[in-house]
Amino acid sequence: MKISRRTMLAGSAAAAATPLLTVGTGWARAATAATPATVSFSIKNNTGSNTVYAFVTGLAINNGNALMLLEANGRTPYYPPSPSAPLTPLGVNCAIPLGASGGAPITITVPQLAGARLWFSIGKPLTFLVNPGPGLVEPSVTNPSDPNIGIQWDFAEFTYNSAQLFANISMVDFACIPIGLTLTDTSGHSQVVSGLPAGGLDKVCAGLTAQQAADGHPWTDLIVTSGGQNLRALAPQNAIVMNSSLLSGYFSSYVTQVWQKYQSTTLTVDTQAAAGVVTGRVSGGVLTFPGIASFAQPSTTDIFSCATGPFSTAGASLPVLGIIPRLAAAFNRSTLLIDTSQPDGENPANYYKNAITNHYARLVHATLTGGLGYAFPYDDVTPNGGVNQAGPVSSGIPALLSVTVGAVH
Repeated sequence: MKISRRTMLAGSAAAAATPLLTVGTGWARAATAATPATVSFSIKNNTGSNTVYAFVTGLAINNGNALMLLEANGRTPYYPPSPSAPLTPLGVNCAIPLGASGGAPITITVPQLAGARLWFSIGKPLTFLVNPGPGLVEPSVTNPSDPNIGIQWDFAEFTYNSAQLFANISMVDFACIPIGLTLTDTSGHSQVVSGLPAGGLDKVCAGLTAQQAADGHPWTDLIVTSGGQNLRALAPQNAIVMNSSLLSGYFSSYVTQVWQKYQSTTLTVDTQAAAGVVTGRVSGGVLTFPGIASFAQPSTTDIFSCATGPFSTAGASLPVLGIIPRLAAAFNRSTLLIDTSQPDGENPANYYKNAITNHYARLVHATLTGGLGYAFPYDDVTPNGGVNQAGPVSSGIPALLSVTVGAVH
Protein backbone atom coordinates (compact mmCIF):
# COMPACT_ATOMS: atom_id res chain seq x y z
CA MET A 1 0.00 0.00 0.00
CA LYS A 2 1.27 3.43 -0.88
CA ILE A 3 1.14 5.54 2.28
CA SER A 4 1.21 9.29 2.16
CA ARG A 5 4.10 10.74 4.09
CA ARG A 6 2.03 13.81 4.89
CA THR A 7 -0.30 11.68 7.01
CA MET A 8 2.19 9.31 8.56
CA LEU A 9 4.18 10.96 11.35
CA ALA A 10 7.34 9.33 10.02
CA GLY A 11 7.42 11.55 6.96
CA SER A 12 6.41 14.98 8.14
CA ALA A 13 8.67 17.86 8.98
CA ALA A 14 7.86 17.27 12.61
CA ALA A 15 8.77 13.62 12.46
CA ALA A 16 11.89 14.29 10.42
CA ALA A 17 13.12 16.21 13.41
CA THR A 18 11.88 13.86 16.11
CA PRO A 19 9.86 10.67 16.46
CA LEU A 20 7.65 12.28 19.10
CA LEU A 21 4.59 14.48 18.73
CA THR A 22 5.73 18.07 19.08
CA VAL A 23 4.11 21.45 19.35
CA GLY A 24 6.66 23.59 17.53
CA THR A 25 5.87 22.24 14.06
CA GLY A 26 2.13 22.23 14.44
CA TRP A 27 1.58 18.67 15.61
CA ALA A 28 -0.63 18.11 18.62
CA ARG A 29 0.50 16.92 22.02
CA ALA A 30 -0.19 13.30 22.73
CA ALA A 31 -3.29 12.80 24.85
CA THR A 32 -2.95 11.51 28.38
CA ALA A 33 -5.80 9.02 27.92
CA ALA A 34 -6.44 6.61 25.08
CA THR A 35 -8.97 7.60 22.44
CA PRO A 36 -12.04 5.41 21.76
CA ALA A 37 -11.75 2.45 19.39
CA THR A 38 -13.77 4.30 16.74
CA VAL A 39 -14.57 7.88 15.79
CA SER A 40 -17.44 9.34 13.74
CA PHE A 41 -17.01 11.24 10.48
CA SER A 42 -19.90 13.33 9.18
CA ILE A 43 -19.71 13.87 5.42
CA LYS A 44 -21.76 16.44 3.52
CA ASN A 45 -22.06 16.60 -0.25
CA ASN A 46 -21.85 20.18 -1.55
CA THR A 47 -20.42 19.34 -4.99
CA GLY A 48 -23.49 20.14 -7.08
CA SER A 49 -23.60 16.51 -8.21
CA ASN A 50 -26.00 13.95 -6.77
CA THR A 51 -23.60 11.11 -7.57
CA VAL A 52 -20.68 11.28 -5.17
CA TYR A 53 -18.86 8.45 -3.39
CA ALA A 54 -16.53 8.24 -0.42
CA PHE A 55 -13.90 5.59 0.35
CA VAL A 56 -11.82 4.99 3.47
CA THR A 57 -8.43 3.24 3.27
CA GLY A 58 -5.70 2.71 5.82
CA LEU A 59 -3.78 0.31 8.03
CA ALA A 60 -5.78 -1.14 10.92
CA ILE A 61 -3.74 -0.34 14.02
CA ASN A 62 -5.65 -2.82 16.21
CA ASN A 63 -5.42 -5.63 13.65
CA GLY A 64 -1.69 -5.89 13.04
CA ASN A 65 -1.65 -2.90 10.67
CA ALA A 66 -3.57 -4.95 8.13
CA LEU A 67 -4.74 -3.21 4.96
CA MET A 68 -8.34 -2.12 5.52
CA LEU A 69 -11.16 -0.38 3.68
CA LEU A 70 -14.63 0.45 4.91
CA GLU A 71 -17.48 -1.31 3.16
CA ALA A 72 -20.23 0.66 1.42
CA ASN A 73 -22.32 0.83 4.61
CA GLY A 74 -19.64 3.10 6.11
CA ARG A 75 -19.05 1.06 9.24
CA THR A 76 -17.93 -2.51 8.39
CA PRO A 77 -14.16 -3.05 8.04
CA TYR A 78 -13.02 -5.03 4.99
CA TYR A 79 -9.61 -6.68 4.98
CA PRO A 80 -8.67 -7.65 1.43
CA PRO A 81 -6.95 -11.05 1.28
CA SER A 82 -3.70 -11.42 -0.64
CA PRO A 83 -4.72 -12.28 -4.21
CA SER A 84 -2.98 -14.80 -6.45
CA ALA A 85 -2.50 -12.25 -9.22
CA PRO A 86 -1.80 -8.51 -9.47
CA LEU A 87 -4.53 -5.95 -10.10
CA THR A 88 -7.30 -8.04 -8.55
CA PRO A 89 -10.61 -6.23 -7.91
CA LEU A 90 -11.83 -5.76 -4.35
CA GLY A 91 -14.03 -8.57 -3.08
CA VAL A 92 -16.75 -6.29 -1.71
CA ASN A 93 -18.31 -2.92 -2.53
CA CYS A 94 -16.42 -0.16 -0.70
CA ALA A 95 -18.04 2.83 -2.43
CA ILE A 96 -19.97 4.79 0.21
CA PRO A 97 -22.73 6.86 -1.46
CA LEU A 98 -23.12 10.40 -0.13
CA GLY A 99 -26.59 11.19 -1.42
CA ALA A 100 -27.91 14.37 -3.01
CA SER A 101 -25.90 17.57 -3.12
CA GLY A 102 -27.03 19.97 -0.44
CA GLY A 103 -28.82 17.23 1.47
CA ALA A 104 -28.23 15.92 4.96
CA PRO A 105 -24.75 14.60 5.72
CA ILE A 106 -24.08 10.91 6.24
CA THR A 107 -22.15 9.55 9.22
CA ILE A 108 -19.54 6.83 9.00
CA THR A 109 -17.71 4.96 11.77
CA VAL A 110 -13.93 4.84 11.45
CA PRO A 111 -11.64 2.56 13.50
CA GLN A 112 -8.10 3.44 14.47
CA LEU A 113 -6.08 3.67 11.25
CA ALA A 114 -2.58 4.70 10.25
CA GLY A 115 -1.66 6.32 6.94
CA ALA A 116 -5.34 6.68 6.12
CA ARG A 117 -7.18 8.53 3.42
CA LEU A 118 -10.77 9.63 2.95
CA TRP A 119 -11.32 9.60 -0.81
CA PHE A 120 -14.07 11.18 -2.90
CA SER A 121 -15.14 10.76 -6.51
CA ILE A 122 -17.81 12.55 -8.53
CA GLY A 123 -19.90 10.84 -11.18
CA LYS A 124 -18.74 7.27 -10.63
CA PRO A 125 -16.94 5.19 -7.99
CA LEU A 126 -13.17 4.93 -7.91
CA THR A 127 -11.52 1.64 -8.81
CA PHE A 128 -9.18 0.20 -6.18
CA LEU A 129 -7.22 -2.94 -7.01
CA VAL A 130 -5.16 -5.33 -4.88
CA ASN A 131 -1.75 -6.84 -5.51
CA PRO A 132 -0.30 -9.87 -3.73
CA GLY A 133 0.75 -8.98 -0.21
CA PRO A 134 -1.91 -7.65 -0.04
CA GLY A 135 -1.01 -4.22 -1.37
CA LEU A 136 -3.55 -1.63 -2.37
CA VAL A 137 -3.29 -0.15 -5.85
CA GLU A 138 -4.52 3.40 -5.32
CA PRO A 139 -5.84 5.76 -7.99
CA SER A 140 -3.08 7.62 -9.81
CA VAL A 141 -3.03 10.96 -11.60
CA THR A 142 0.28 10.17 -13.33
CA ASN A 143 -0.60 6.83 -14.96
CA PRO A 144 -2.50 7.43 -18.22
CA SER A 145 -3.81 3.84 -18.15
CA ASP A 146 -5.20 4.14 -14.62
CA PRO A 147 -8.94 3.34 -14.66
CA ASN A 148 -9.59 6.50 -12.62
CA ILE A 149 -7.60 8.89 -14.78
CA GLY A 150 -10.66 10.64 -16.24
CA ILE A 151 -12.64 10.81 -12.98
CA GLN A 152 -12.92 13.89 -10.79
CA TRP A 153 -11.53 12.65 -7.47
CA ASP A 154 -9.60 13.86 -4.44
CA PHE A 155 -8.83 12.95 -0.82
CA ALA A 156 -8.15 14.13 2.70
CA GLU A 157 -5.54 12.43 4.89
CA PHE A 158 -5.79 11.30 8.48
CA THR A 159 -4.34 9.13 11.20
CA TYR A 160 -6.46 7.99 14.14
CA ASN A 161 -4.58 6.25 16.93
CA SER A 162 -4.71 5.88 20.70
CA ALA A 163 -3.24 9.38 21.13
CA GLN A 164 -5.22 11.54 18.71
CA LEU A 165 -7.10 12.11 15.51
CA PHE A 166 -4.97 14.08 13.03
CA ALA A 167 -6.32 15.14 9.64
CA ASN A 168 -5.45 17.48 6.81
CA ILE A 169 -6.49 18.46 3.33
CA SER A 170 -3.77 17.96 0.76
CA MET A 171 -2.91 19.53 -2.57
CA VAL A 172 0.60 18.08 -2.46
CA ASP A 173 -0.15 15.80 -5.43
CA PHE A 174 -2.80 17.85 -7.21
CA ALA A 175 -5.66 20.27 -6.70
CA CYS A 176 -9.18 19.24 -7.63
CA ILE A 177 -12.30 19.02 -5.41
CA PRO A 178 -12.82 21.47 -2.53
CA ILE A 179 -12.70 19.61 0.80
CA GLY A 180 -13.29 21.28 4.17
CA LEU A 181 -12.63 19.89 7.64
CA THR A 182 -14.10 20.74 11.04
CA LEU A 183 -12.80 18.73 13.99
CA THR A 184 -14.89 19.05 17.16
CA ASP A 185 -13.60 17.62 20.42
CA THR A 186 -15.49 16.35 23.44
CA SER A 187 -15.19 19.76 25.14
CA GLY A 188 -17.03 21.40 22.25
CA HIS A 189 -13.97 23.15 20.81
CA SER A 190 -13.72 23.14 17.00
CA GLN A 191 -10.85 23.53 14.54
CA VAL A 192 -11.77 24.52 10.99
CA VAL A 193 -9.89 24.33 7.69
CA SER A 194 -12.21 25.40 4.89
CA GLY A 195 -10.21 24.33 1.82
CA LEU A 196 -10.72 25.59 -1.70
CA PRO A 197 -13.68 27.87 -2.38
CA ALA A 198 -16.25 27.35 -5.11
CA GLY A 199 -14.41 27.63 -8.43
CA GLY A 200 -11.08 27.17 -6.63
CA LEU A 201 -9.62 24.79 -9.21
CA ASP A 202 -10.44 27.18 -12.03
CA LYS A 203 -8.80 30.01 -10.09
CA VAL A 204 -5.61 27.98 -9.58
CA CYS A 205 -5.56 27.08 -13.28
CA ALA A 206 -6.11 30.71 -14.28
CA GLY A 207 -3.19 31.66 -12.04
CA LEU A 208 -0.95 29.07 -13.71
CA THR A 209 -1.91 30.46 -17.10
CA ALA A 210 -1.12 34.01 -15.96
CA GLN A 211 2.21 32.89 -14.50
CA GLN A 212 3.22 31.31 -17.80
CA ALA A 213 2.36 34.52 -19.60
CA ALA A 214 4.49 36.43 -17.10
CA ASP A 215 7.66 34.34 -17.06
CA GLY A 216 7.44 32.10 -20.14
CA HIS A 217 7.75 28.84 -18.21
CA PRO A 218 5.24 26.06 -19.09
CA TRP A 219 3.05 26.27 -15.99
CA THR A 220 -0.05 25.41 -18.02
CA ASP A 221 1.39 21.92 -18.48
CA LEU A 222 0.27 21.32 -14.89
CA ILE A 223 -3.38 21.72 -15.97
CA VAL A 224 -5.35 18.58 -16.89
CA THR A 225 -8.63 19.08 -18.72
CA SER A 226 -11.53 16.86 -19.73
CA GLY A 227 -14.31 17.82 -22.10
CA GLY A 228 -13.01 21.37 -22.22
CA GLN A 229 -13.20 21.76 -18.42
CA ASN A 230 -10.42 21.80 -15.84
CA LEU A 231 -10.18 18.35 -14.25
CA ARG A 232 -7.22 18.92 -11.92
CA ALA A 233 -3.99 20.89 -11.55
CA LEU A 234 -0.98 18.68 -10.99
CA ALA A 235 1.73 19.59 -8.51
CA PRO A 236 5.02 20.18 -10.35
CA GLN A 237 6.64 16.93 -9.19
CA ASN A 238 3.73 14.93 -10.60
CA ALA A 239 3.66 16.88 -13.85
CA ILE A 240 7.38 16.12 -14.15
CA VAL A 241 6.55 12.40 -13.84
CA MET A 242 4.43 12.86 -16.97
CA ASN A 243 7.15 14.90 -18.73
CA SER A 244 10.66 14.57 -17.32
CA SER A 245 11.91 17.69 -19.13
CA LEU A 246 9.17 19.93 -17.73
CA LEU A 247 10.57 22.98 -15.90
CA SER A 248 14.05 21.51 -16.24
CA GLY A 249 16.60 23.85 -14.69
CA TYR A 250 13.89 26.20 -13.43
CA PHE A 251 15.48 26.70 -9.99
CA SER A 252 19.11 26.69 -11.23
CA SER A 253 19.76 30.42 -11.08
CA TYR A 254 18.15 30.69 -7.65
CA VAL A 255 20.21 27.80 -6.29
CA THR A 256 23.36 29.45 -7.66
CA GLN A 257 22.51 32.69 -5.83
CA VAL A 258 21.87 30.78 -2.60
CA TRP A 259 25.21 28.99 -2.86
CA GLN A 260 27.00 32.27 -3.53
CA LYS A 261 25.32 33.93 -0.53
CA TYR A 262 26.28 31.23 1.94
CA GLN A 263 29.93 31.19 0.96
CA SER A 264 30.32 34.33 3.07
CA THR A 265 27.18 34.18 5.23
CA THR A 266 26.22 31.62 7.86
CA LEU A 267 22.97 29.72 7.43
CA THR A 268 21.29 28.88 10.73
CA VAL A 269 18.78 26.02 10.88
CA ASP A 270 16.69 25.23 13.92
CA THR A 271 16.00 21.50 13.67
CA GLN A 272 13.27 21.98 16.29
CA ALA A 273 14.43 18.73 17.86
CA ALA A 274 17.21 17.29 20.00
CA ALA A 275 19.91 18.46 17.57
CA GLY A 276 18.91 22.04 18.31
CA VAL A 277 20.23 24.89 16.19
CA VAL A 278 22.93 24.08 13.63
CA THR A 279 24.92 26.32 11.30
CA GLY A 280 26.43 25.81 7.89
CA ARG A 281 28.31 27.48 5.06
CA VAL A 282 29.11 26.67 1.45
CA SER A 283 32.65 25.51 0.84
CA GLY A 284 34.01 23.44 -2.01
CA GLY A 285 30.67 23.57 -3.76
CA VAL A 286 28.68 21.98 -0.93
CA LEU A 287 26.67 23.35 1.97
CA THR A 288 28.35 21.91 5.05
CA PHE A 289 27.05 21.70 8.59
CA PRO A 290 30.26 20.73 10.43
CA GLY A 291 30.14 17.37 12.11
CA ILE A 292 26.68 16.65 10.69
CA ALA A 293 26.48 16.51 6.88
CA SER A 294 27.13 18.26 3.58
CA PHE A 295 24.51 19.01 0.94
CA ALA A 296 25.11 19.25 -2.79
CA GLN A 297 23.16 21.75 -4.86
CA PRO A 298 19.60 20.49 -5.38
CA SER A 299 18.11 20.22 -8.86
CA THR A 300 14.69 21.58 -9.76
CA THR A 301 13.23 18.09 -9.45
CA ASP A 302 14.84 17.67 -6.02
CA ILE A 303 13.25 20.91 -4.83
CA PHE A 304 9.75 20.18 -6.11
CA SER A 305 9.77 16.59 -4.83
CA CYS A 306 11.55 17.36 -1.52
CA ALA A 307 12.67 13.73 -1.65
CA THR A 308 15.54 13.21 -4.07
CA GLY A 309 19.20 14.22 -4.35
CA PRO A 310 20.34 16.08 -1.22
CA PHE A 311 16.80 15.82 0.17
CA SER A 312 16.75 12.02 0.23
CA THR A 313 16.24 10.74 3.77
CA ALA A 314 17.62 7.25 3.11
CA GLY A 315 20.05 6.40 5.92
CA ALA A 316 19.98 9.96 7.23
CA SER A 317 20.89 10.73 10.85
CA LEU A 318 18.40 12.44 13.16
CA PRO A 319 20.08 15.86 12.79
CA VAL A 320 19.96 15.53 9.00
CA LEU A 321 16.30 14.52 9.22
CA GLY A 322 15.77 17.86 10.95
CA ILE A 323 17.70 19.87 8.37
CA ILE A 324 16.22 18.39 5.18
CA PRO A 325 12.60 19.53 5.62
CA ARG A 326 13.64 23.04 6.57
CA LEU A 327 15.99 23.41 3.61
CA ALA A 328 13.46 21.94 1.20
CA ALA A 329 10.72 24.22 2.49
CA ALA A 330 12.94 27.29 2.22
CA PHE A 331 13.74 26.45 -1.41
CA ASN A 332 10.08 25.91 -2.33
CA ARG A 333 9.14 29.16 -0.57
CA SER A 334 12.21 30.93 -2.00
CA THR A 335 13.22 32.53 1.28
CA LEU A 336 16.90 31.56 1.56
CA LEU A 337 18.10 34.85 0.10
CA ILE A 338 16.12 36.94 2.60
CA ASP A 339 16.21 34.80 5.77
CA THR A 340 19.45 33.35 7.11
CA SER A 341 17.62 31.78 10.06
CA GLN A 342 15.42 28.86 9.05
CA PRO A 343 12.63 28.49 9.87
CA ASP A 344 12.50 30.82 12.89
CA GLY A 345 13.33 33.95 10.93
CA GLU A 346 10.51 33.26 8.52
CA ASN A 347 7.34 35.28 7.98
CA PRO A 348 4.66 33.61 5.84
CA ALA A 349 3.93 37.00 4.29
CA ASN A 350 7.33 36.71 2.59
CA TYR A 351 6.83 33.21 1.19
CA TYR A 352 6.89 32.85 -2.62
CA LYS A 353 7.92 36.48 -3.19
CA ASN A 354 10.94 35.68 -5.36
CA ALA A 355 10.22 35.51 -9.09
CA ILE A 356 11.63 31.98 -9.03
CA THR A 357 9.53 29.98 -6.60
CA ASN A 358 7.03 27.14 -6.40
CA HIS A 359 4.23 29.05 -8.09
CA TYR A 360 1.88 26.07 -7.84
CA ALA A 361 2.18 26.20 -4.04
CA ARG A 362 1.87 30.00 -4.11
CA LEU A 363 -1.36 29.85 -6.09
CA VAL A 364 -2.85 27.06 -4.01
CA HIS A 365 -2.29 29.02 -0.79
CA ALA A 366 -3.59 32.21 -2.38
CA THR A 367 -6.78 30.40 -3.41
CA LEU A 368 -7.47 28.39 -0.24
CA THR A 369 -10.04 29.93 2.08
CA GLY A 370 -7.92 31.08 5.00
CA GLY A 371 -4.77 30.21 3.07
CA LEU A 372 -4.13 26.94 4.93
CA GLY A 373 -3.57 23.48 3.41
CA TYR A 374 -0.70 21.29 2.26
CA ALA A 375 0.75 22.52 -1.05
CA PHE A 376 4.13 20.73 -1.07
CA PRO A 377 5.54 17.82 0.98
CA TYR A 378 7.16 19.88 3.77
CA ASP A 379 4.57 22.63 3.94
CA ASP A 380 4.22 21.89 7.66
CA VAL A 381 7.63 23.44 8.41
CA THR A 382 6.68 26.22 10.82
CA PRO A 383 8.59 28.88 12.77
CA ASN A 384 8.38 28.28 16.51
CA GLY A 385 5.17 29.89 17.66
CA GLY A 386 4.02 30.43 14.08
CA VAL A 387 0.97 29.27 12.14
CA ASN A 388 1.29 25.90 10.43
CA GLN A 389 0.62 26.71 6.76
CA ALA A 390 -0.40 23.09 6.10
CA GLY A 391 -3.51 23.63 8.22
CA PRO A 392 -3.88 20.30 10.02
CA VAL A 393 -6.56 19.66 12.62
CA SER A 394 -5.87 17.38 15.57
CA SER A 395 -7.20 16.44 18.98
CA GLY A 396 -6.55 13.86 21.67
CA ILE A 397 -10.25 13.99 22.61
CA PRO A 398 -12.00 13.92 19.20
CA ALA A 399 -15.78 13.76 19.06
CA LEU A 400 -16.59 14.31 15.37
CA LEU A 401 -14.76 15.10 12.16
CA SER A 402 -17.14 16.95 9.84
CA VAL A 403 -16.09 16.84 6.20
CA THR A 404 -17.59 18.94 3.42
CA VAL A 405 -17.04 17.77 -0.14
CA GLY A 406 -17.45 20.72 -2.42
CA ALA A 407 -17.09 24.30 -1.29
CA VAL A 408 -18.02 25.14 2.29
CA HIS A 409 -21.02 27.48 2.26
